[in-house]
Amino acid sequence: MNPAATRLAAEAPGGEQELGPLEERCPGARDGGAAPQAGLGPAAGRRPGRPRSERAEQAIIGAALDLFAEKGADGLCVEEVAARAGVGKATVYRRWRNKEDLLLAALGSLKSPLPAPRGVSVRDDLITLLTVMAEDAADPRRTRQYTLLLGEGEKYPRLMARYTGTVVGPRRDVIRSVLRHGIESGELRADVDIEVALLTLTGAAMSRGRCDTTGHNADFAERVVDSLLLGLAPR
Repeated sequence: MNPAATRLAAEAPGGEQELGPLEERCPGARDGGAAPQAGLGPAAGRRPGRPRSERAEQAIIGAALDLFAEKGADGLCVEEVAARAGVGKATVYRRWRNKEDLLLAALGSLKSPLPAPRGVSVRDDLITLLTVMAEDAADPRRTRQYTLLLGEGEKYPRLMARYTGTVVGPRRDVIRSVLRHGIESGELRADVDIEVALLTLTGAAMSRGRCDTTGHNADFAERVVDSLLLGLAPR
């Protein structure tokens, strides 16, 4: 597990409600429930040390996201995740020990990887990063899942804390690094409030999937960055 995730889990207040282990059977399931679908097949016959199947993992992630959208965090169970993904239940258990870990992996997959900053131009790096974030936010499926996550976060604060620490935090650190580089290179003022600039950029990106009526334009990220840099450029 990511060290930050382990630390957050260990520091979580004891009174917070936690997601339990992945259940073998779904709540209310009857005997003779759906068997795993054919396609990817169970992984029980694999030799130890054999590389994991990326295809199977992506299928499990997709099934978990669909179940999360339909039934919330409490509706996740190995039986149905495996059946929808077309894998054996052992394949799920080998990768994730509990609902929280599976959900973190699934929700983290909704964020596209941010490209590494090139370090040549702060403007170019910020536009590249914001373009990826804005495109994610403009995706209706990603927006619905994130809205669900916020709702579940109230019920499971540790899940939300781990999501922030393992998914959101590292992405924000990338933006902070670009802003700090801009200060060091003289492209940005020395007194720039990095946290305010960060929230301005991420807030603009997230608006693409919410109450935005302007539509998604290819030059959106460029317009946001240029508008912000007018207030950050050396005077």
